[in-house]
Amino acid sequence: MCYDSFMDDLGTRIEFHSHSIFSDGSLLPAALVREAEIKGHAALAITDHVDESNLEAVVKALTHFERETKGNLPLKFIPGVELSYIQPGSIQRYAKKARKLGARLIIVHGESPVEAVYPGTNKAAVAARGVVDILAHPGRITAEEASLAAKHGVFLELTAKPGHNQTNRHVAAQAKLAGAKLIVDTDCHDEKGLITQKEAWQICKEAGLNDDEARIVVRDNALELLKRSERP
Repeated sequence: MCYDSFMDDLGTRIEFHSHSIFSDGSLLPAALVREAEIKGHAALAITDHVDESNLEAVVKALTHFERETKGNLPLKFIPGVELSYIQPGSIQRYAKKARKLGARLIIVHGESPVEAVYPGTNKAAVAARGVVDILAHPGRITAEEASLAAKHGVFLELTAKPGHNQTNRHVAAQAKLAGAKLIVDTDCHDEKGLITQKEAWQICKEAGLNDDEARIVVRDNALELLKRSERP
């Protein structure tokens, strides 16, 4: 297969980790959707930061936007949350609460190399099946945590975000050893953070994946997670 054909076979970009004005992003949901459309996205999840103080308000706002725009958006929209700085012992409870309120994608803010979330956050995020969808920027994730992610169907994130991406190679290596699935996200807070499918593929390559492994991550894994998010 020639290079151009291979690149065309990557499918269409799906972003699962972004932020709007309902946490620390700079754009309204509609504006972020429009910018993702321009960038060639097929689907966008807005996963604003939540903790015990604002979970209900954020899920209400994003699910309201989904209802009000149903059938009128140029791409698929997924309302979600990123559980952030929550004590590890409370992560499962708040993930279930977010799901019950209508969030269709649950991300946990992992133990990134640049932020001091609570130790034990990574393990708590991957400990239960069917609760968390993505462990974001998990930093120096352990072999045990990667194995639990594989066992419980939690995707491990390779990230485009500077700082967070310092450990992409480590995350990819641990995921491969454990058989855990990877996903590429941006953690974008405005239109400048969005990337193309080819850029996502390049992030995989820089993390040490071969061509076919990178294609599986950006195309097949993304489609699998999108289908999961569409379930009632």
